[in-house]
Amino acid sequence: MGAEDLAVELRRALTAIARTPRLLVASDYDGTMSPIVTDPSKAFPHPESVRALRALAGLSSTAAAVISGRALRDLAMLSRLPVEVQLVGSHGSEFDVGFVHAIDNDAKQLLTELKHELETIASTREGVGVEMKPASIALHVRNASREDAKSALHKVRTGCAKWVGVQVTEGKEVIELAVIKTDKGEALDIIRHQAGATATIFFGDDVTDEKAFNRLHGPDIGVKVGQGDSQAHFRVNSTEDVAAALAFLYEERRTWLSGANAPQIERLTMLASPRSVALVTPDANLTWLCHPEPDSAAIFAHLLGGENAGEFSIGPERPALPLSQRYIDWTMTVETRWASLQVTDYLPHDVGRDRTDLTRVITGDAKAVVRFAPRPEFGQVQVSIEQEAFGLRIYGPNDPLVLRSPGVEWHITTDGMHQSAHAVVDPSHGPVVLELRCGSWDLGPSQVDESVRRAEAEAYWRDWATSLSIPKRKPGLIRRSALTLRGLVHEPSGSILAAATTSLPEDLGGVRNWDYRYCWLRDAALTASALVSLGSLGEAERYLEWVHRVLAKLRSPERLHPLYTIHGGALPPEAVIDSLPGYAGSRPVRVGNAANNQVQLDVFGPVVDLISNLAHEREALGVAHDDALPDRDWELVRAMVKAVRRRWHEPDHGIWEIRDNPRHHVYSKVMCWLTVDRALTLTKQFGRKAGEDWEDLRAKIADDVLTNGWNEDVQSFTAAYDGTDLDAASLFIGLSGLIAADDPRFAATVVATEAELRSGSTVYRYHHDDGLPGGEGGFHLCAAWLVEAYLLIGKRDDAEALFGQLVAAAGPTGLLSEEYDPVAERSLGNHPQAYSHLGLIRCSQLLSN
Repeated sequence: MGAEDLAVELRRALTAIARTPRLLVASDYDGTMSPIVTDPSKAFPHPESVRALRALAGLSSTAAAVISGRALRDLAMLSRLPVEVQLVGSHGSEFDVGFVHAIDNDAKQLLTELKHELETIASTREGVGVEMKPASIALHVRNASREDAKSALHKVRTGCAKWVGVQVTEGKEVIELAVIKTDKGEALDIIRHQAGATATIFFGDDVTDEKAFNRLHGPDIGVKVGQGDSQAHFRVNSTEDVAAALAFLYEERRTWLSGANAPQIERLTMLASPRSVALVTPDANLTWLCHPEPDSAAIFAHLLGGENAGEFSIGPERPALPLSQRYIDWTMTVETRWASLQVTDYLPHDVGRDRTDLTRVITGDAKAVVRFAPRPEFGQVQVSIEQEAFGLRIYGPNDPLVLRSPGVEWHITTDGMHQSAHAVVDPSHGPVVLELRCGSWDLGPSQVDESVRRAEAEAYWRDWATSLSIPKRKPGLIRRSALTLRGLVHEPSGSILAAATTSLPEDLGGVRNWDYRYCWLRDAALTASALVSLGSLGEAERYLEWVHRVLAKLRSPERLHPLYTIHGGALPPEAVIDSLPGYAGSRPVRVGNAANNQVQLDVFGPVVDLISNLAHEREALGVAHDDALPDRDWELVRAMVKAVRRRWHEPDHGIWEIRDNPRHHVYSKVMCWLTVDRALTLTKQFGRKAGEDWEDLRAKIADDVLTNGWNEDVQSFTAAYDGTDLDAASLFIGLSGLIAADDPRFAATVVATEAELRSGSTVYRYHHDDGLPGGEGGFHLCAAWLVEAYLLIGKRDDAEALFGQLVAAAGPTGLLSEEYDPVAERSLGNHPQAYSHLGLIRCSQLLSN
């Protein structure tokens, strides 16, 4: 008996319940896990059932239990189940072996009298047996003649079963009399509460199991074994079917929890248009796409939930690994190639503001299999698909959604909630073009030929990339980093994403899974500065316009949040998508970011530094003083210095957004100093008037940092004033210029950071307890900072070596995620991450000098 022999509806139900956040799997014993036998002492369970239930109990967020009419001691001896499986005997009344001592004297006396009465009834009828339990006694008639069985049961029903204080439970050829309350349904509820289960499945065969079936509700499932009336939702024929169902449930649950076959993060490749981003796996599966904006809900969330969370896959009919995946040089078009098949992916640019389009072109001599399974709102909206002459129309989401696919014959299937479409296509007679159109019902042909649309999209990126001043060190990789940063720019609004994804873990299987699809003032300013340093000023100008629009809604920069939505709105409360298992089982999957409500006083520095960098670059290009530093930007600088004056002395949550009590972070103080310092630099170079106290304010902040940030015992500037823990961000005391590069305290901080936080090819942010469980990887940005620090103190060889290791961590298409695990040698965190790429660009520029 295998899972394929189970009813399709039951398999679908098992698959669905396997994806609940916290699952309880419970079962009766006799007639369910074990076949009914004439000798109750030989009712051994199916080994397959034992293995499956044991395995289920071993999974995270999963509880397992057996609730039986047998005495608990007998159940434990026969079932051979480990302690991880909760055993409950006597129809739900026995939770602990020693519980009988809790029975009062009156109940014990009643049990003795029942024993005498049932033994008397059994003694005159052959084949009738009595089973004594700690709080009940059962009369079995399975081995008796029909006449003796009938008379014995009648004798009990009309006699001692009616005594005061007796609880009666009847099953198949057995009647049980208990002196305490017995109820399998109540026992199931107790275990459900203890496990915090969000859904429960119960298997049973007897009339006594109906009490459990009656307690099921909502997403719960009941499975009845055999014939007879039942409140259960599904029915199987035998105990072998139960074993098959448990085994199937285990595989579905294990796969869901582990995020089986999750592609390595560094091997994911980003597609981009001026307003959208998407990710494809190395085998050309569209694994991530949000609509209508990059910070909206996902339509394809395969990355966080496997194929059931939405995917759009293409591959050869005869399964094979792809030979390569690469970007078309200087563009954001991606080619995935097999021996006789190629898939070309890009996001068209000639679409309206409410559209998100993806074009996939299949070429070659081999047939390809296409699976199209959109799952809007992270898979929480039911999807139906209809085929029309020119493609597929998808119903369910609020926004229209179609897939134009002329000439493709689709086969549509359902899993009970969602529909999916499959097709086999043959590109040997010409390219097969698939056009996903989110935000449109139009299935008609585009006004412009596909090849022209692709050329226009590629020219957009190529023309921009050729205008850059790329440093000499690793120019191809640095150009790809620049294009990646440009791809994270949301052109319609001017905002810049910190990363393309949410909830890619900082620790596999851990809870440090954050949503970075927003515009952080700090991250965006640093990204724009990196692009300015390469000679591209437009992104910085549009970002500053975005900042001005955000500030127009506030009275002062003091009220700025650390981050905003793409269009400058406040973030919704941080929420959890429980229906997704997370990347490689890393949960929870989050949308929104609670850091939105934190105090981060470092945000002023990067914005003012960007204004300074932009003004200097404009001046170098021959722009007049007044135009190089517009009045509007200068007023923003003045407002931010004013905000620093009022708040620099406060504790905050820092650059790393630590979800713990605020501290006086050294990096935040340094960035407050940098705000005033860069403002003073602008006054000198552009003839602007400084505030009367700016010089004193800069000196006061510097003195505070030097006095309180340095720790003599650890010979380093520390993470914050109140501890001895180190933080890679404290390197900015020298990188910013607050102290000279040849100051012995800076050199000592570099040495301490290397010793404490560097691990091979990466550098950790910190190692102190930040109030969250689990670990994290080293940060690529921190490694880049250490490269720069090495250069400042004259350790060029160390800088070269660490830069080489940073380069080696990039994926096959040149992308970097947020973090790196130096032991497992794999990437972690959201991907691609702006921080990592701007750090790589900075290192290349410094090493090219």
